[in-house]
Amino acid sequence: MIPLALVINILVLATLCLALIREQPAMDAAYGPDTPARGILIAMYLTILGLSVLALVAPLPLAAVQTLVAFQVIYKLTTALTVGLSNPVVRANLAIAAFHTVALATSL
Repeated sequence: MIPLALVINILVLATLCLALIREQPAMDAAYGPDTPARGILIAMYLTILGLSVLALVAPLPLAAVQTLVAFQVIYKLTTALTVGLSNPVVRANLAIAAFHTVALATSL
């Protein structure tokens, strides 16, 4: 399931990063206006995207890939505490975190 988790990362983050970089109007409703903080978030998303692609095409140690997926679970769960459940990004993050948690559990 870890490879599927990486594919989900790639599909979601590629789409999301393009929308954020192109400053699609719908992104303001979910992420707020374009600010330095949003730029930092895009950088984090691009990093996760790049590492996900690398993990699919290069023989990375399983522990490294598990760490990448675990990091995402932690930050996605934390957004529920820092942003709240009313935000659609947080709700989507929680769904992805649930899948990633199952992927991690089955990879142990």
